[in-house]
Amino acid sequence: MIHLLFTVIGCEMILIVLLLFKTPLRKLVIMGLDRVKRGRGPIMVKTVAGTVFLVLVSSVYSIMNIQERSVEGGVVNPTDQVLMAKHLLEASIMGFSLFLAWMTDRLHHYIRELRLLRKSMEAVKKQSRGFDDAKNGASEEAKAMEEELTSLKAKVKKLESECETKKKDVKAAEANAEALRKQSEGFLLEYDRLLEDNQNLREQLQSLDRGLSHSDSKKNP
Repeated sequence: MIHLLFTVIGCEMILIVLLLFKTPLRKLVIMGLDRVKRGRGPIMVKTVAGTVFLVLVSSVYSIMNIQERSVEGGVVNPTDQVLMAKHLLEASIMGFSLFLAWMTDRLHHYIRELRLLRKSMEAVKKQSRGFDDAKNGASEEAKAMEEELTSLKAKVKKLESECETKKKDVKAAEANAEALRKQSEGFLLEYDRLLEDNQNLREQLQSLDRGLSHSDSKKNP
């Protein structure tokens, strides 16, 4: 399961990188995400996310049970240590994968909104140019057009402000994605360390079993 979760995290990081940089693949990714968000796609995504969240809660619950047994017994069982390390790693990876999925969804949302804002700005600017060309008409019509032009310019400023805000959000999302990439590298190093600790604990358990079997053989000649 851990290898599957790392594969999912890797795919999510690739999607985030493709969304961050303007390339032909970015358009394909956006089109794919648009199709996923249509029809039954959102229901399936929410179902998968809910299942992962339930497994995450189950792992956290198992960690809490192991901690309670350790506190009540007063002695740390090597087997419980191995299980706790495994559940902790799984919970961390599942939480990280859910967060990356949320980041991918937010990046896709911001990119779509930026495109819509740009199209709206272009339409408003074309309309304002049309009003500028028609200002030489009758005085009453010119006054009405000037008022409409003022309103359109205010809309343009508002749209530009919103576009600037969205750009800042995208930059912040890019910074978060970079931080998440560095954090994932830390998780991979931690995973290697836990595997090594797991191997050491298994060797300790094997030595303990051999010692117990040896002592039992001495007691029962």
